Amino acid sequence: MTVHDSNLMETIIRCKQEKGIYIIAHYYQRDEIQDIADFIGDSYAMAVNARNSDSNIILVAGVDFMAESAAILCPGKTILSPEPAATCPMANSIKTEDILRFKEEHPDGLVVSYVNTPAEVKAYSDICCTSSNAEKILSLLPAERPIFFIPDQNLAGNVSSKLARSVTAFPSSCPIHAALTREEIIKKKQDHPEAALLVHPECDPAVVELADYVGSTAGILSYTRTSPLQEFIIATESGIRHAIWQYRPEVRLIMASDEMICPNMKSITLEKILYSIENLETVVTVPEEISKKAVLALEKMIELTSN
Repeated sequence: MTVHDSNLMETIIRCKQEKGIYIIAHYYQRDEIQDIADFIGDSYAMAVNARNSDSNIILVAGVDFMAESAAILCPGKTILSPEPAATCPMANSIKTEDILRFKEEHPDGLVVSYVNTPAEVKAYSDICCTSSNAEKILSLLPAERPIFFIPDQNLAGNVSSKLARSVTAFPSSCPIHAALTREEIIKKKQDHPEAALLVHPECDPAVVELADYVGSTAGILSYTRTSPLQEFIIATESGIRHAIWQYRPEVRLIMASDEMICPNMKSITLEKILYSIENLETVVTVPEEISKKAVLALEKMIELTSN
């Protein structure tokens, strides 16, 4: 870490305390951003933490749908995004027209929307889910009702096959996780036979089949904290390594691929966070007519997951 970064971090910490700004960050953020955050988590934990926070100003260090979720769950609070252009290609692939088409063909169907979706899509969904609770959500839905799982076909396939439940999946995937191949993983396992392979469920089912553990970023982090092993192959975005090493600095972490870097997550910098705090920009808002509908899907997720 440079002296410049250290000075920026000190300034950010001082400014956020003076203004009462609460920073939540995703595990995929840069190391230094995780270090200045008040809370670090996956998409589900970020959403719940935003809703439960006592602060009236919350800065979301994550992509746009994460900031939108916070705005939906926290009416009356100011939600800041340090980089509004940080987005998710998979989230943007699904449109409301796709949902309306499914509902027209399946009037009794249910739309399960991954939180990696725009607010407008959530507004047309029956319930949201994350990679950490998708299995539980699907298991609790009536077996006789058709399910449209959007927009991640890999997460949909991996979870539905585990439950032996048929779902209609929207044909889209995370470009970072989906790029991993079975051949790459086999080679990594051959090179590191003592390492446990930890895989995010957004990966291709052929990769998931080889895993020693499959779970969300929070799940992978929890696994490394409790496992007696000293070596892990990590098949998710590289930012999670920082959180793992905070608890177990002695373990060896091997990335499944050197390409496991989300450019949108990494587009957020200390400079952008400081500017956002100092100027209270950019404020994230969701139109009321959309927010009122979208909050139902998010709250339903939290209700079912909390029970």
